Amino acid sequence: MRYTVVILLLLCNLAYAGAREIDDYRWEGVERIVAIGDLHGDYDNYLGVLRIAGLIDKRGKWSGGKTHLVQTGDIPDRGPDSITIIEHISKLAKQAKKKGGRVHVLIGNHEAMNMYGDLRYVHPGEFKAFVKHNSATLRDRYFAAFMQNMKTQDPAQFAALPANYREQWNVKFPLGWVEHRQAWDPAWNPEGKMATWVLERKVAVKINDTIFLHGGISGFYCQNSLESMTEKAHAGLKHYNFNSPGIVEDEFGPLWYRGLSGVEPQALPATVDAILEYQKVRQIVVGHTPTSGVIWPRYNAKVVMIDSGISHAYGGYLAYLEITPEGLFAGYQGGKLPLPSSDEGLVTYLEKVIEKNPDNPYLQERLEILLHPVTIQASGPQAPAAQGEVGEVAVAETVTTVPAVPNPIPICGISP
Repeated sequence: MRYTVVILLLLCNLAYAGAREIDDYRWEGVERIVAIGDLHGDYDNYLGVLRIAGLIDKRGKWSGGKTHLVQTGDIPDRGPDSITIIEHISKLAKQAKKKGGRVHVLIGNHEAMNMYGDLRYVHPGEFKAFVKHNSATLRDRYFAAFMQNMKTQDPAQFAALPANYREQWNVKFPLGWVEHRQAWDPAWNPEGKMATWVLERKVAVKINDTIFLHGGISGFYCQNSLESMTEKAHAGLKHYNFNSPGIVEDEFGPLWYRGLSGVEPQALPATVDAILEYQKVRQIVVGHTPTSGVIWPRYNAKVVMIDSGISHAYGGYLAYLEITPEGLFAGYQGGKLPLPSSDEGLVTYLEKVIEKNPDNPYLQERLEILLHPVTIQASGPQAPAAQGEVGEVAVAETVTTVPAVPNPIPICGISP
């Protein structure tokens, strides 16, 4: 028995002898992976979670060695510091590469929304970050073009405008708005800085035996390759079609889907198993759906939710997922905990998380749901509502009810 154990340890060490890039979407042999969820414009807490994961030093420079950091999207919106985060994490990627590590930043639905013009959740500070000395002049020119277009297209509406319309318009289009669109929207500027940055990102990556993405994979996309999901998203963002947005607004697409995270219609266990088998992985890691402070495994740890609510807009709960040859761990400010490998261990795990985070009331609510699933609504505790949202368990940006299913969800289909 002793020799068998030694042989198994040697084989494990060989498997992680060195990281190797298989292709643009796949890596193997990575000894340590750290994954963090949605950041939503909170630079301080972004740095905070990197520090507790041991990835940056006091000066904010990479100290993670050969670690691969995965950030699963939704850097922008709800906070004022998205550009600062993007600039820092871009520099961090270069520093990590020099040390043998990597930084993988994925596309979330909020990166997509900023590109195609859904700006409902853009924090005022985001527009302010784009303000320059000539911002007022740029806005005046845009206003003049806007008014001329209205006068031509809808003379009646133009004639009925109130006397204070310009003041109302300025509220909707603050200084920096024009520059924001020039940076984010390819229709405004095909070479915009932020649009270019997003289109260099992927929807999903596979590292060792784990797939990482923002929302999730539904039965409609079960057999889609990692490449195809990214190619579809890039195409939809480059040439956005309001009448046929495709994958970038698909509630069952990888940027938006919450069925792996417990939101109806939930993914069937058979679909989860089919995805793992098709992609040849052990688990799927997703952000997008806030957990209010906990790294949360589902389907016997075949799915791991990592959107702990790092941003103050969601409570400011710092947490990360760590994957090493020893297993899966959840990192908190109070230390690390091994993730349970089956749902039977969730109660004990959550009790230990609560010990490390006793001031988080949402964790206790989650525990009560686990202990008393019949007497308490099984949809889960509400995450703290972000600015401009209705607070549901999913804290959905545009969907506050169960999305209509256009066709029966297949166990494992493919989106052409």
